Amino acid sequence: MTQEEIRLEESRLRKIDWKRWGPYLSERQWGTVREDYSPYGTAWEYFPHDHARSRAYRWGEDGIGGISDRHQFNCFALALWNGRDAILKERLFGLTGNQGNHGEDVKECYFYLDSTPTHSYMKYLYKYPQAEFPYARLVEENRRRSRDDPEYELFDTGVFDEDRYFDVFIEYAKASAEDILIRITAHNRGPDPAELHLLPTLWFRNTWSWGRDSRRPQVTRAAAPPGTAVVEAEHYYYGKRWLVCEGGPDLLFTENETNFERLFGIPNRSPYVKDGFHDFVVGGVRSAVNPALTGTKAAAHYRWKIDQRGSAVLRLRLIDRPPAAGMVTEESDEIFATRMAEADEFYVKRAGKCISKDACAVQRQAFAGLLWSKQVYHYHVREWLEGDPAGPPPPPERLQGRNHEWTHLYNADVISMPDKWEYPWYAAWDLGFHCIALALVDPDFAKEQLVLLLREWYMHPNGRLPAYEWAFGDVNPPLHAWAAWRVYKIEKRIRGKADPVFLERVFHKLLLNFTWWVNRKDPEGLNVFQGGFLGLDNIGVFDRSAPLPQGGHIEQSDGTSWMGMYCLNMLAIALELARMNPAYEDVASKFFEHFVYIALAMNNLGGEAISLWDEEDGFYYDVLHLPNGSHHFLKVRSMVGLIPLFAVQTLEPEMVDHLPGFKRRMQWFIENVPHVAGLIETARRPSGGVRSLLSLVNRARLLRVLRNLLDEAELLSPHGVRALSRYHLQHPYILRMNGATHSVDYEPAESTTGLFGGNSNWRGPVWFPLNFLLIESLQKFHHFYGDDLKAECPTGSGRKKSLWEVAADISRRLTRIFLRSKDGRRPLYGGTEKFQADPFWRDYILFYEYFHGENGAGLGASHQTGWTSLVTKLLEQSGH
Repeated sequence: MTQEEIRLEESRLRKIDWKRWGPYLSERQWGTVREDYSPYGTAWEYFPHDHARSRAYRWGEDGIGGISDRHQFNCFALALWNGRDAILKERLFGLTGNQGNHGEDVKECYFYLDSTPTHSYMKYLYKYPQAEFPYARLVEENRRRSRDDPEYELFDTGVFDEDRYFDVFIEYAKASAEDILIRITAHNRGPDPAELHLLPTLWFRNTWSWGRDSRRPQVTRAAAPPGTAVVEAEHYYYGKRWLVCEGGPDLLFTENETNFERLFGIPNRSPYVKDGFHDFVVGGVRSAVNPALTGTKAAAHYRWKIDQRGSAVLRLRLIDRPPAAGMVTEESDEIFATRMAEADEFYVKRAGKCISKDACAVQRQAFAGLLWSKQVYHYHVREWLEGDPAGPPPPPERLQGRNHEWTHLYNADVISMPDKWEYPWYAAWDLGFHCIALALVDPDFAKEQLVLLLREWYMHPNGRLPAYEWAFGDVNPPLHAWAAWRVYKIEKRIRGKADPVFLERVFHKLLLNFTWWVNRKDPEGLNVFQGGFLGLDNIGVFDRSAPLPQGGHIEQSDGTSWMGMYCLNMLAIALELARMNPAYEDVASKFFEHFVYIALAMNNLGGEAISLWDEEDGFYYDVLHLPNGSHHFLKVRSMVGLIPLFAVQTLEPEMVDHLPGFKRRMQWFIENVPHVAGLIETARRPSGGVRSLLSLVNRARLLRVLRNLLDEAELLSPHGVRALSRYHLQHPYILRMNGATHSVDYEPAESTTGLFGGNSNWRGPVWFPLNFLLIESLQKFHHFYGDDLKAECPTGSGRKKSLWEVAADISRRLTRIFLRSKDGRRPLYGGTEKFQADPFWRDYILFYEYFHGENGAGLGASHQTGWTSLVTKLLEQSGH
């Protein structure tokens, strides 16, 4: 094993806690639901960015390029000041959901460059302008712009012109699980000498101000070896830690307490408050820091003047033993070099077929973003609703407001976040996608994440999974079984050993969740499912999470298809477990039968007149049912109509013949239930035995769907599969009803509709997660049909390809978004020349939320490495 694999094994066996410290600090705690104590859930307004430097957080902490322990008691991050800003830069800035013309959006330039799974080595880059940071201009200009205008970005303000900025690299290397070296390197990229203040900051999350635990930790100045300054931090849970700072800088101390006087005009409990360092450095108020050199927040203050095109390096060490001479000088560079070499060794082994230098760099940064996006997530809904003993009673409206039905939910864990600034909260289906990429480098963490959401302090007693903190009761696609099955198989391939105990743990809890879906989302008992927006936000004619304006309901093609896929995933798991325990044969039969009933209903084979298949168009659509009993197709050609392809599974003879009870009941069902025999395709393998295909889509309908899917004038873009057909650019779908007009048209970039709110947009762009599922489904179809089934790809080209080749073609289109083309440009960055040509920008990759349906440019959240990290799996599978 590599050294990193040895550390992972020591962590798995609980011999050494290599993961106690990691990048678990949020990048935005302000404006979150957890910090919102308003009557009506106005989170953005209740705790704005302007309050963040002065107001103690209740549930978590944030910082730049920071780390914390897994309980987030001890926090470390970097603060900066360029001598011009009005605010000490302690956290990333961005627009709230109500300020941005396309919703919330971080307005900073930062990059996750490297991380091992145990965080034995990590690297982060923050690009800090030398001009005054344009906070007000970013807010005002984006407020002025409409939804039809592009967003006004930090680049557009001119602060990076003439390269007048600092590249600030923050690196961490673990000498041991409790001994962390820190190296900060600042490069002045500009043509003139420039001032830079660095404040590496160590502080405690405020757990003592709420009337629930009065124990107060403390940071103080300690005796220091020559040429250093030392902060001693003592916490009741972890004991003592020391931050050793190279060069003997000034040490500043204050309290992580709210500045009530600044915010609310109320006298402070202490003269030393959270924004003391801001007042001291930016305002020159010397009395803002504690002359007794003690508090709950400490920083080393470095003042640098860096020459033009020059650089400076700072070394620190966070350690659990008293400091000694040479800790931050002689040993530091050697340990960093060792950990960096070990990281290289680990990723070379995990890269798979990814061999080109550029592709491997993209893959490595995608893994880095995924691993940097871990965050400690604290949220106890009952305490949040009731308020704290030391605070004012919450407004009574809260007790019937957001998440009031989730009082059992008690979260205090390290969780993989979609994006630690824009989405610093977990989302159920996002997490399933994260775990596929995580399993390639850390199967144990991937399994822990999947088990976590099924624990009784996450899952609702009725079996529902929490969706996301803005509305735990919303419905995400039921992806957990698929993710668990895929992680199980990935781990078996990587380690050469399966973990059936994990599979059994998740299976039993998923039975509860499956039952919730059946009872709550199939109101008429017809095996055709609803579910609301199901993660696809504004893709439809209506907001599918809200009551329809004219009454009635929608039978959802995607809701029903997700449930068909759920059945097959549970069937696959049950069959695997039945190999070890025959008791699982019975439940495997249950999921086989349930899938068949869904397939019959979806394709109207049971004669209920509820088919979601439109024979005229050769596509699946949602069906609108009106109160007067009428119903008709909502003919929007979108990803909703492709999701039926996801429900596909081959039953191999080796598996079925080994389970005689399951085989007998399956055969009886096929022979005795009408239409079932025509639903299941069989084929005899050359090597012997009969295999069966379970799919919502038969061969004839599959080929018809593929015509639209592979048509570049419809769903197939140069950079993957669009969420909505380009056909709707010239032919919007329009529904007139009860005097109102509802329409859907193709939008390749940011949405101009406020149907769902924020910057949600499935109306045309390319989204990685569903493209990934589509690729996997086409591979499964090829596994059954082989090269005998070919489709024209692209439609109209005359070129026939097997479904494996079609899947590979879509995969290449997706990966090319990030890779340099022959002219040296990355589609990812569109027309932003600095990212395309500048050597200090062009090789830093951002993994956006979604991508322009025509040119592949990144859109939405700029650091949603969570599900866009699926590019790692595509590169591992097929290389460049």
